[in-house]
Amino acid sequence: MSNLLLKFKAKDSPYGVTRKTLKAMAAEMDVNETMAIHLALSRLARDILPAYEADEGPLTAGDLARIRKAAQPLLPKGKVRSKRSLL
Repeated sequence: MSNLLLKFKAKDSPYGVTRKTLKAMAAEMDVNETMAIHLALSRLARDILPAYEADEGPLTAGDLARIRKAAQPLLPKGKVRSKRSLL
């Protein structure tokens, strides 16, 4: 377990809150101040951190060609009877 010193702002802003605001949040959620901070940081982490690992980037032209070739036998054949667009 490690500790972190938290310095409160003199007034609430998008970049920090006062101790009074933290106390109000903790009271509203019926938890202690430490738990209120953990809950806030957990929510922030879900909002800004990716939910999955980054992939290798866009497909190459060779990758696309192989996928199209493999998909060709599975695509429907024949004349288009009707066509609709959502746009």
